Amino acid sequence: MRVETITTVLDLVGVFINSLLGGSVARRRELDLFGYVVIGVVSGLGGGMIRDVLLQHGPPLALTNPLYIPIALAGAGVAFLLKFSEREWTRIFYVLDAIALSVWAVAGAQRTLAAGLSWLPAILLGTITAVGGGATRDLLVQRVPVVFGGNGLYASVAALVAALQVICTALGVPVAVGTPLAVVVGTVLRLVAYRRGWELPGGVDWEARDVLGKAIRPPPLRRRRDRREDEDE
Repeated sequence: MRVETITTVLDLVGVFINSLLGGSVARRRELDLFGYVVIGVVSGLGGGMIRDVLLQHGPPLALTNPLYIPIALAGAGVAFLLKFSEREWTRIFYVLDAIALSVWAVAGAQRTLAAGLSWLPAILLGTITAVGGGATRDLLVQRVPVVFGGNGLYASVAALVAALQVICTALGVPVAVGTPLAVVVGTVLRLVAYRRGWELPGGVDWEARDVLGKAIRPPPLRRRRDRREDEDE
């Protein structure tokens, strides 16, 4: 199977899962059918479209491949039709979210490398592909995007998965081995981080005057007078 075909399949899997997650957000916010469609499509297609626009290799795949929009609508439709209990949906949400995050990070990194860019842009666009749609979705429903913290490791997992995919590609690891490995590692890490509450540190509470005060604080007035008297003598 060609790398391009595998990347497209991964992309479409991510589209469906993220549009389903977007539909779940619409259900929690008690939106109407149009709200399901908008939030689902934005969540499912947003990250990939941002990536494709940045790559500047023609129109985004979501607008040229006939499968992307229907699959995004299908994901939102499933969320519209099926209702789960809060406990059931919480479990499903985090599992699907972990899978989608890893799948899209891999797909974004692969597309970037296929476009002829180096490893660092591949990691960057892999991360953007993974978190872009969800961040846009969260902004539409007026909440702080989960990518900014308070939800376990998120963007950092996407960056790690993209980096792992880049390393596998550079070492010549077959796609059939490297891609599943990156997806599994990312999914497991994301779920463990959520269960154990792992998060990146926030801002520390050091006061600038405490850290820099001794370096920039002028000597006391009395000491300066003593120095002047010594110099005069």
